[in-house]
Amino acid sequence: MAEIEGLGLDELRILRRDALEQEADLSYLRRLLQGRVDILRAELDRRTLDRRLRPVHPDTLLHQLPQILADSPSNVRQSARHVTLGTPRGEQYQAQADALMGDVQLADLAAHASAELLAALDRLTAHEREVSGRRQSLQRTADGCSAEITRRYREGEARVEDLLAD
Repeated sequence: MAEIEGLGLDELRILRRDALEQEADLSYLRRLLQGRVDILRAELDRRTLDRRLRPVHPDTLLHQLPQILADSPSNVRQSARHVTLGTPRGEQYQAQADALMGDVQLADLAAHASAELLAALDRLTAHEREVSGRRQSLQRTADGCSAEITRRYREGEARVEDLLAD
């Protein structure tokens, strides 16, 4: 990351802060997308099971929402990055997630054919992968900035006294 090395300390901090803020916003969007993907998958699974076992009961999905949306422990080992989730600075992410749903409304999934739900699921899944890639890029930028800031302090190019004096 040669371009990072050419930045001043203040510029590095600003770049890192912006990357982390954007990553937090994308994290929010990713959570929205994942929740909708989980709901669509659960509805499609319910339809498959209900056809085989018993008549379809549309309210069953509502009763299962706590289990559908619960986060189970991950088997993937990840960094200990702390991300504060909150409502993003812009409302574009909620609108983006809504637009990806197309004509499928979560409040009335029973009114849609399975093919419509599958198409919405495909759109959401593809977009979630793209958002994940953007998040990873922002994480690399933030990590690169942090590493460069640390290097400068460790090698004496930056001093804590200068930071405290400002």
